[in-house]
Amino acid sequence: MQQYQALPSQGSREQVASSSSSNADERSFVSVKHQPYNPSVPNHPYHSGMPESYLNQPRMAEMMSISEEVSPAPTPGRNPMAIGYQQIAPFQHFAKSDPDFIFQMPEKKGFQRSPFQRKPTKMVKKEVVLTDGNFVVDIPLGDEYLNNVYHRTDEEFTNLRYTAVTCDANYFGRQYNVRQSMIGRKTKLAVVCTMYNEDELLFTKTISAVMDNISYLCSLGKKGWNALAWKEIVVVIVADGVRPMNKQTLDVLSAMGCFVEGLPRSTVNEKPVEAHFFEFTTQARVDQELNIRFVGGDTQKHEIPVVPMQTIFVLKEKNAKKINSHRWFFNSICEKLKPEVCILLDVGTRPTQQSFYHLYRAFDRNKNVAGACGEIAAELGSMWKNLMNPLVAVQNFEYKMSNILDKPFESMCGYISVLPGAFSAYRYKALLGRPLECYFKGEKLHADGIVGRPNVSESNMYLAEDRILCFELVMKAHNQYVLKYVKSAKAETDVPTEMHDLIKQRRRWFNGSFFASTYAVQNFTRILTSGHYPHRKFILLLETLYNAINLAFSWFNIASMYICFFFMFNIADKRFADCTQAIVDTYGVDPFFPYGTAVSATLKAAYITAFITMVLVSLGNKPDTVKTLVIFISIIFALCMVLMLALVSWTMFLQVKGVPTSVKGFTDVARYIARVASFRDLAVSLMCTYALYVLSSLLYLDPWHTITCLLQYLLMIPTFTNVLMVYAFCNIHDISWGTKGQDSTSHAPAVKSKKNEKGEEVAATDVPAPSYINELEKLKNMSYLLRNPPQKEDAKPVDFTSEDHFKNYRTYVVVAWFLSNFLLVYILTNSTVISKMSRDNDPNYFLSFLLWSVAGLTAVRFAGSFLYWVCWVAERGLDMF
Repeated sequence: MQQYQALPSQGSREQVASSSSSNADERSFVSVKHQPYNPSVPNHPYHSGMPESYLNQPRMAEMMSISEEVSPAPTPGRNPMAIGYQQIAPFQHFAKSDPDFIFQMPEKKGFQRSPFQRKPTKMVKKEVVLTDGNFVVDIPLGDEYLNNVYHRTDEEFTNLRYTAVTCDANYFGRQYNVRQSMIGRKTKLAVVCTMYNEDELLFTKTISAVMDNISYLCSLGKKGWNALAWKEIVVVIVADGVRPMNKQTLDVLSAMGCFVEGLPRSTVNEKPVEAHFFEFTTQARVDQELNIRFVGGDTQKHEIPVVPMQTIFVLKEKNAKKINSHRWFFNSICEKLKPEVCILLDVGTRPTQQSFYHLYRAFDRNKNVAGACGEIAAELGSMWKNLMNPLVAVQNFEYKMSNILDKPFESMCGYISVLPGAFSAYRYKALLGRPLECYFKGEKLHADGIVGRPNVSESNMYLAEDRILCFELVMKAHNQYVLKYVKSAKAETDVPTEMHDLIKQRRRWFNGSFFASTYAVQNFTRILTSGHYPHRKFILLLETLYNAINLAFSWFNIASMYICFFFMFNIADKRFADCTQAIVDTYGVDPFFPYGTAVSATLKAAYITAFITMVLVSLGNKPDTVKTLVIFISIIFALCMVLMLALVSWTMFLQVKGVPTSVKGFTDVARYIARVASFRDLAVSLMCTYALYVLSSLLYLDPWHTITCLLQYLLMIPTFTNVLMVYAFCNIHDISWGTKGQDSTSHAPAVKSKKNEKGEEVAATDVPAPSYINELEKLKNMSYLLRNPPQKEDAKPVDFTSEDHFKNYRTYVVVAWFLSNFLLVYILTNSTVISKMSRDNDPNYFLSFLLWSVAGLTAVRFAGSFLYWVCWVAERGLDMF
């Protein structure tokens, strides 16, 4: 089999020469001049060195003739909004004709693809003049990149600027600068995308959506945005450590021009490098299918035009958690840019095309808006195939109802308990001072570990540092800042698909939110010292009361769940039915007759056994090690919930069946319901909970989750309480995020400077040579692997070793939690207490209290949601003008 190799570049033109080398690493493919193939022209670039017999093959001649279709490079002065797609010639055309052409040129069908091997980066010697002792170097990109883009003159489009930062994020502004600040551009939006080790698909899902949002803002031509709006937007990508960084993601960044392999340095004059800054205004967009498009070509009707994107890629030397990545963004880059609004995104979250516009408009409308968030939805996949997984369906229902009831209600009050870090925005001016100081306090708490007698509740509280930030913004002294929910801004994110992953996620969420909510309730007096008007202070006090009630219900959640289960399954024979207010085990009343008492006892025993087992599992075990057992426990609770729902339906049926024939009309039915307490409580609770779920969803024109996910959610309710919450509370000693700091020394080259004849401080070092074709080759290989994934290797065993933190504190809290709940259960299920608390044919007072409380809290949320809906419709109407 013949293989063909590209010879070194001569200027901007490269000739393709033949080679018989068997080394796949030597193969690459480059652009040639846009000339149609003609066999009669012996000097045509494609002719050089290729055997005549191969060129005469019809398929090869057909592929050569494709170069006629390649559009010429754009000319200066063209409208950047009218362009967006410039094909690589002949790279993209060969991809259409033969996806494997770049790797090997077959003469026969049925060939096997040879493995792709990375080529080492070509390095050249360069003498770099240090800027105030800092290693800052500009690396020009190759002609292969510039030949395919629209802007080719300014350095921000042609040169990648690398800075080896040797100081902490808090001192960046004293020693370094960024391009946008040096140019003197105003920054309206600063977008930060934080990542750890996400792969190229998750990265491209987010970054391509960011570019689409910038393109939309450039296309508006109103409300302060125009075709040059990209100059007012800076996208900062922060990677949490060199070692965990995904290599394929780096390849995508290289294809975008935002990273060059071989450029990072380990030390500068023996000072260790803390972070690597790569600054570039990219004109390349890579989508989730790893197809690349450039600013500078014709755009298809279904495609969004590509516009330039000002990018700062921050590659931290060590892994130091997401909170540290945000500190690099706020305390170093934003200090230089002074943006109006900062948008926070996690890699893996995909905002819709108009999300940035709607978020910014929330700040533009009201100068007192300090923070805003949009709607986060679970990624359902094509044809909603992800809903086949019940865990995804449950989380989808959770997210939807939170965005329909909770967030709108809190937005109307002015204080949203949490703006999710995966998709939120803040006014930078509002963050300065105490809010950011409190936000970053958790980084030090978690990094220092156990020193003296630490405050464990505070450590857990800062697992939800975004909740602390929200509280500090609203309570900022001498200000009237509020938080806003923006329904029109939407984003999709991937959610846990396996139970053990969901448990680990909710462990952080439950513990962080519980202690953060406790902190907010305890410090309610700060509402009185804030700068809000009296009516806003009153509303915030009412919201605090609402949150305190929810906090109390959360503490007694396991007891409330079991008491509901106990009374619904309280079936006994005539001798004990009266004293325990049980269902009489008789025909027509007991659906399990004549085995009602046995079924009742068995289910209660199964429920208690499953709960105790989960407690034991949660003490000292990682969710990964007990996956099967946890799933089995969840199934038991789901079966208990199925039977409880069946009994609720049976009870409602008996009540309706027993309505006297004299009851006619709406008035008589209302009176009957008011008179029959057991029927009344169930009916009101169900109507004010699930009926309002459906009604509010219809109001927002988003009812599909109530059809596809409501049943799964109902069945998972006991699991959320008895599995997820139990595991979280049994592990409050664990304040980790599941990542460890990286203390190893970098293997990157070091920089050592000396004085030259002019007295300048210079460093002679190897830097990457201008090149781009290798980046395209890597991207092409990843695209092939995406379409033809290799066989997965067996998963490595999980490392089950763990550090035990704050276990003594954990013991006291868990004991207090269990004892208070067990005491409540014992009192309210004791036959003597029951007989004293209630009368014959009346429901249990505590059960009535629970049902009415749930109904009342849901009604409050619905009222706030309805008011928000009215305001939202009005705002959308104003945006049309």
